Amino acid sequence: MTDYSASEHARRVTLAGLVVNLLLTTLKILAGIFGKSGAMLADGLHSLSDLVTDFIVLFSIKVAGKERDQTHHYGHGKYETFATMIISFALAAVAVGILNSGFRSVMDALRGIQPPKPGVVAFVAALVSIAVKELLYRFTLKAGKRIQSPVLIANAWHHRSDALSSMGTSAGIAGAVFLGESWRILDPLAGMVISVFIFRIAWQLGLPSVRQLLEAAPPAHVREELESIIAGVHGVRHFHNIRSRYVGNSLAVEVHIKVDKSLTVEASHDIASTVEQSLRARFGQDTHVGVHVEPYTSETAKGQ
Repeated sequence: MTDYSASEHARRVTLAGLVVNLLLTTLKILAGIFGKSGAMLADGLHSLSDLVTDFIVLFSIKVAGKERDQTHHYGHGKYETFATMIISFALAAVAVGILNSGFRSVMDALRGIQPPKPGVVAFVAALVSIAVKELLYRFTLKAGKRIQSPVLIANAWHHRSDALSSMGTSAGIAGAVFLGESWRILDPLAGMVISVFIFRIAWQLGLPSVRQLLEAAPPAHVREELESIIAGVHGVRHFHNIRSRYVGNSLAVEVHIKVDKSLTVEASHDIASTVEQSLRARFGQDTHVGVHVEPYTSETAKGQ
């Protein structure tokens, strides 16, 4: 399967998931409103996170994957990063709103003001959500493994998280519907629990994007692997001033290497090219690599 066909396949799978998520989210929100279920309404808003992920994947395929140009020398990867950060802030705001609403309902219940009884339609919507999201998870995961797409595989697990959330929602609604008036508090409690799920997703989306936009270095194990690969290239006598960061999903690395000062320009260039090829072979062909070559001298050896 060519890169183009893999990209097109990923786009079609994501579009199919987006349509399903849109219909399911609409169903949940309407069921929450007409079924008078705060938990189902919260679960519907939680499903928006899957829509968010679908849009991010599509955005990544269409925009972030563009080649570098005159105005974006490192490519367009940070468009995805910036969009993810904005969306994560919006999701966090939704989570806070749901948590506040659920807390108020619980406090009212403790004062003797029982929340309205959820309708059976909310319970049915929760069961439908569990079945649909599990099928969507399996469909997306199979496609992701087929074309070896980490983005699709991650998106599949996002669908699975929504199915698990709906299980909690169905349990809360079932208690509120079938166990009597005194158990109606389970519905807003379930909504509060789901708000934690939403905030967790917002955190998981937002923190890495903020770190990338602030030019944070990759994790320590990535930096150690970078150094190990560079040190293992034949002809590199020493290296220093290594810097690395992420540009979207791509790694950017700059390093100064020292080679034998008696080598020709061509031989020195070949060593630098080997460093570039080795890093791209490990971290992907879209890795940005800048190698500055310096002569290795006796002073360098003394300083090691």
